[in-house]
Amino acid sequence: MMKKYGESFKHPSIKKFGTRGKFAIWVVDGNYVRTYIDEEFTNYGQHYRFKFIPQNEFWLDKEANEGEANYFIDSMLVINRLMAKGVSHKKAVKVADRVERRERHKSKVFKRFVHWVFHLKKVPKEIYKKLLQEFNGIKVWLVDGELVRDLFYIDFTEGGHDKVYFFIPEKEIWIDDDISPYERKFVLLHELHERTLMAKGIKYGPSHESSSKIEFFCRHHPNKLKKIMKEEIEKIGD
Repeated sequence: MMKKYGESFKHPSIKKFGTRGKFAIWVVDGNYVRTYIDEEFTNYGQHYRFKFIPQNEFWLDKEANEGEANYFIDSMLVINRLMAKGVSHKKAVKVADRVERRERHKSKVFKRFVHWVFHLKKVPKEIYKKLLQEFNGIKVWLVDGELVRDLFYIDFTEGGHDKVYFFIPEKEIWIDDDISPYERKFVLLHELHERTLMAKGIKYGPSHESSSKIEFFCRHHPNKLKKIMKEEIEKIGD
């Protein structure tokens, strides 16, 4: 559910990326969108998923590592077209995912590493970019988000952990390198809280909802983050 902070918000555009048919494509400040409009906004969005986006606009979060924009645009074109016809978001995403996956499988990146997944059944070491933190046996890695989307799950965004994704090794949390350094701490809080709840047997849906609420609170009260993060670390179990 969209959570507005205040009665209105500014257009979060950074620059115009281009146009595709009737759609103006804007690169936007994703941190602003997640903080003041809707914390569920990820790499991209269009009107039928996020009502605050004008009908003839596509929004792309500013990429830390450029190169995936055209994949996201192609996906939005499919989703927008189908949802305009009354298709549910869930079904539209499934169709869009198939289209996007075909395009990603043509890339040099996919062809270089695909043998690791399908033959060696391992996570290639190139996915890991930096060990950010380690506490109570949990390793927090900054990972190559594009490579994760190419090889494992094209809807991976912001972060994830071993209790949700089969491809993430046990006791690991992954943070997408497309997230700005400033936002990483909020994403990490979300993933820690969610992982702890799921480790207790709580299903993903309510765990995610609870994590979104605590993330949203800390985005607006960053002075509370250190204390809340410490509390979450103390709750870590298996």
